[in-house]
Amino acid sequence: MQVMPEHRCVVVGVDGSPNSIAALRRSAREALSRHARLDVVHVLEPGESSTPRLWRAAREWLRLRDLVARTIPRSQHLTTRLRIVYGVAGEALVEAAKHAELLVIGARFSSEHGGLFGGDTVPVVRDRAPCQLVICADQTTDSTASL
Repeated sequence: MQVMPEHRCVVVGVDGSPNSIAALRRSAREALSRHARLDVVHVLEPGESSTPRLWRAAREWLRLRDLVARTIPRSQHLTTRLRIVYGVAGEALVEAAKHAELLVIGARFSSEHGGLFGGDTVPVVRDRAPCQLVICADQTTDSTASL
């Protein structure tokens, strides 16, 4: 007998880049089609700022809320949970997706050093994601949103 999780969810990592905005849009469509909650996660690396941790998290949460409001149409009737977490992006997203059906992230297609999918996040998430993974690469967006 298989036990179904109490809450179905799709997790998306968002940092305000065009690729993460594309990931947010894709994850919203996926959550709607799966009748799942959308968990929007923004990762803050510890020690990245001199602003006190609580104030920084509050400020980033408000920015994330505004970004989601501008990106996902209200007519979609989507249950959304916004999360600010501290840690290294790849590890934090893997942890956030621990009980998810799907993890969606954005990524540059290549790095300045010639590696496929630039940055350190994609290899960690690709190797350790506990669920299905979608990577949105080399997207553009009309908004200049940033977190």
